[in-house]
Amino acid sequence: MSDAMTRSRRSPNLALPLGDDPLARLATLGPAPLALWELIQLVLRARDPTGRTHAASSIVAAHHSSAQALAAATFEDLAAVVGPRRAGALMAALELGRRAQAAPSTKRPVIHNAADVYKLLSWEMRHLDREHFCVLALNTRHQVVRVATVSVGGLSSAQVHPREVFKEAIRYGAAAIILVHNHPSGDPTPSHDDKQITEQLSAAGTLIGIPVLDHIVIGDGQYTSLREFGLPSR
Repeated sequence: MSDAMTRSRRSPNLALPLGDDPLARLATLGPAPLALWELIQLVLRARDPTGRTHAASSIVAAHHSSAQALAAATFEDLAAVVGPRRAGALMAALELGRRAQAAPSTKRPVIHNAADVYKLLSWEMRHLDREHFCVLALNTRHQVVRVATVSVGGLSSAQVHPREVFKEAIRYGAAAIILVHNHPSGDPTPSHDDKQITEQLSAAGTLIGIPVLDHIVIGDGQYTSLREFGLPSR
């Protein structure tokens, strides 16, 4: 076999010299070591292969200094910085990441503690700009059989009715439920209303035989379990 044929069949990461080029570094090392602006540059380069993307990626990274800030950006935010076409490419890449993170596993996740709930829902909920109230329906093995959003509210609250909460639980044959909602402020400290609704829903669950195991408040990079506050009371 000729040397030319051998080279053509080699893995692409062996053909790219490791240097300052983000694509070469990604092919050799994977995406994890790349800086935020380098990842942005690769997305923009796919949309504009002319190579005039270094400045644009630096500008985006300057306006959104972390992956979390970039994920929370709106189309209008990005378009104001790099124009609608590049903003569209970035938004599409971010949405692909969200969908990959939220894609259901072929194996139902098992909830052992509050950290498992946060791991399951944090990417989807931590950057929402409105309060969303969700219910995790669990079977007898504490496997998640359904995640349902039962209320979407304003910047600081969402109206929750026990009927909506337990309608989803009953529909999917839940043996128990966990309540989850986000705080758009990023601070997961539970409010008085959070504690009150936890008690109300726990009492309703006791009456119909579907216990409320916990209530998780998701913030920006952190969470609170109301079980730590003794709620719901037993």
